[in-house]
Amino acid sequence: MSFIKSRKKIVSTAIASSLSVIATSAIAQDEIAKLPTIKAQATAEQSLKVDESANQKFVAPLLDTPKSISVISKKLIEDTQVTTLADALRTVPGITLGAGEGGNPNGDRPFIRGYNSESSMYVDGVRNSTSQNREMFAVEQVEVTKGSASSLGGAGSVGGSVNMISKVAKKGDYLEGSVAGGTDNYQRITLDGNKDFGNGIAARVAVMGHHNEKAGQDDGAEYKRAGIAPSITFGLDTPTRATLSYYYLKSDDTPDSGVPYNYDASKKATFGKPVDVKQGIYYGLHDRDFQKQENQIGTIKLEHDLNENLTITNTAVYNKSTNDYLWTQPDDSKGNVLNDKVWRRINSRITDTNIFTDQLALTGKFNTGEIKHKFNVGAEYSDQKSDKGNYTITYPGYTGTTTGGFNSDCKINDAWCTSLTNPNSKEEWLGSANANRKTTTTTTKVTSVYLLDNIEFNPQWLLDLGVRWDKFDTEQVTNATGLKLENNKDFFTYQAGLTFKPMKNGSLYASYATSANPVGVDGGDGSEAIGQAYMDLKPEEARTYELGTKWDFLDERLNLTVAVFRTEKQNTRIQLDAGTYTNGGESKVDGVEFTATGKLTDKWDITAGYSYLDSEMTNPGPSCTRAGVCTLPNPAKGKQLPNVPKNSATLWTTYQVLPQLTLGAGALAMDKVYGDAANTKFVPGYVRYDAMARYNVNKNVDLQLNLNNLSDQRYFTKAYASHYATEAEGRNAVLSINFKY
Repeated sequence: MSFIKSRKKIVSTAIASSLSVIATSAIAQDEIAKLPTIKAQATAEQSLKVDESANQKFVAPLLDTPKSISVISKKLIEDTQVTTLADALRTVPGITLGAGEGGNPNGDRPFIRGYNSESSMYVDGVRNSTSQNREMFAVEQVEVTKGSASSLGGAGSVGGSVNMISKVAKKGDYLEGSVAGGTDNYQRITLDGNKDFGNGIAARVAVMGHHNEKAGQDDGAEYKRAGIAPSITFGLDTPTRATLSYYYLKSDDTPDSGVPYNYDASKKATFGKPVDVKQGIYYGLHDRDFQKQENQIGTIKLEHDLNENLTITNTAVYNKSTNDYLWTQPDDSKGNVLNDKVWRRINSRITDTNIFTDQLALTGKFNTGEIKHKFNVGAEYSDQKSDKGNYTITYPGYTGTTTGGFNSDCKINDAWCTSLTNPNSKEEWLGSANANRKTTTTTTKVTSVYLLDNIEFNPQWLLDLGVRWDKFDTEQVTNATGLKLENNKDFFTYQAGLTFKPMKNGSLYASYATSANPVGVDGGDGSEAIGQAYMDLKPEEARTYELGTKWDFLDERLNLTVAVFRTEKQNTRIQLDAGTYTNGGESKVDGVEFTATGKLTDKWDITAGYSYLDSEMTNPGPSCTRAGVCTLPNPAKGKQLPNVPKNSATLWTTYQVLPQLTLGAGALAMDKVYGDAANTKFVPGYVRYDAMARYNVNKNVDLQLNLNNLSDQRYFTKAYASHYATEAEGRNAVLSINFKY
């Protein structure tokens, strides 16, 4: 574990000062006094079912909330041993992953119900949309809200949003962790300790070190990271509480873009599925390619109970992130693949982002006569500054300099080319890369106020209402020229849902919600840029209609849900000519979703889901070239939206066959996914199978074996619009020793 050892400086102080205290206390405690705490914790973790959202903006239980919400529980995270958010989201039907704009490896870019949710990422209810590859070591659970929902979280949220719930200090003493090793040089260690000092004070720290190579790939991608997340809470079980927390993650990866698409010589364009080359092929250069990220989050959360029905909360967050990469994109635009060649195009970026966010909320309940209200009213402010740059590349035999080196004909210039079928990742890179750290600076300020109210007329009828106003001001400056682009807009978003409860354990609902997506919604740190031709456009708008039902069965141990929905996106930005854009595009997604989560018996747990998405580009506007020449009709009109599978399904189930032995199995199935709007490039559908076995050595220690992609199925996780698709990992195995005290 050379990587973990080399990063001892990051975590050694925290481990020495915090975990040693926690461990000593936990192990030395009297067994009789310790057992009730362990029993309570174990009971909470026995089911995959979660009844209450950890997000304060959901003021009612999930059963009574007229919206589709999928929760990736702590138990599911532990069972499947997922280590990244991207892997965790694959357990939810209706979600696909997309490549970054321009094919860049910006970070997590989930598509929820067909629409990009890159800018709709949250940590503990606070927007966290910087470009990063997120880890799970400090995450308690993940909540996916589906459908338009800007009234809950602000700009974006067309198809949904993702909220990660952090591990923070709480009551009780415990120490848990895992040491894991596996195929493909997999190495991982995690520790999570909580110490209750009494007098309302508790401290917690989670630490992680990780290394692995991409499964099934020789001399290819490699992933290394380390992190720490300490927190301390004051005032537990008192009217006034304060939590201070810090999160740090550093990664140093050798990334892999994937495999180029086929090429149609008659059309001089890429087409179809990725080229038929050996599984696990890698076109990058170890001597050149890298992606380094550093993410920090500091949080101060203050809560005060004004009385038993009212609580005021203020959350202040400072977020600092860096995304620095130079990597190979296997560019196929000149038809090199027809001659057994691939152009090793360079994509690069250096992004430094700083964000301050403050949320003030009043939550509680009150009655107006016989009508009961549960509400959350609040105000939010955020200030984001993002410096974006790239690398200037020089290379012997390559004329001039470039910030990337777009597609080239290998027959004319072979300097950056390699074999399509037998690339060599260890070739020497003779060029040089000089950093341009602040090409542009984007500043975004957002001020918001909102009101959410769940109204209970009687035990059978509930009305859920929400309204939000956002003032969104963003400015991008090209630092070399002083050119300034601005977009200053304000907008309202709404939601309304009516719930009928024929029985205590069931609900039927109808809901309507809207969202708004302004220009530059991600503050320059993702795929939503600000351009001269469209900086003054109005926000894109979307609305979701949904009918659904939710039921708890088997003594409320198993939850079943069904939802039928339509999301319509209007005012989409479309290009009319080289210098003109307008809000004229439209698209829609009709869908049906089924989920089952919980316990079938005391020994049998299950989470399963199915999603059907019928998407259509109803009005894409003209078809435009890179030169800005636009023509009608657009071949994308009436076609399926990119990154949207018609059918997708997930399954994970475990069964305790013996008191000491639990077996688990899972499957993930997905239809064909198109990479481009015209549906000329795609990745095939697939089914992947996983398995798990866990043996309890004693009440504190267990051994767990996870086998992933059992059939060594070759499939692709991302379909980029122009050049390539990202290949998934092959068969792999991880054996972990888990302990809890």
